[in-house]
Amino acid sequence: MTNCRILVLNGPNLGHLGKRQPEIYGALGMDALGSMVEETLGEAASRIELSYFQANGEGQLIDRLEQAWRDKLDGIAFNAGAYTHTSLALADCLAWIGIPCVEVHLSNILARSDQPLRRQSLIGLNCIGVIAGFGMMSYTLAVSALWQHWLKKNS
Repeated sequence: MTNCRILVLNGPNLGHLGKRQPEIYGALGMDALGSMVEETLGEAASRIELSYFQANGEGQLIDRLEQAWRDKLDGIAFNAGAYTHTSLALADCLAWIGIPCVEVHLSNILARSDQPLRRQSLIGLNCIGVIAGFGMMSYTLAVSALWQHWLKKNS
């Protein structure tokens, strides 16, 4: 049986997770995700192939999404950072590539009352779900959701 191939895609300013504003985004970096997925999913984690990509530029993220389509990846856990709230280009790309995607946020964007723009998502319309507010665990929950989606589709 084949493995479920998931891309963990991060947008601008997310290359320094664990160091950047830990009071908002937590103290864990992306290097913690593999072990968190294993701890959460147990034996099933051995059937999930994670790849990682981070870029600060919108065009680079679109190029990587298109590459994911060419590679026929099974899912994307996508934290687009600030582009979540502003990028029609990313939303359009997600719409046409058709890969199941979970929108990920470390902080609870709905609770960011100091910045109302952060409570809207342009990419969410083209995602199968949104997970926010759980720090690095948000990525683990997204991978778990994509795994369940993949199992259902392939059973």
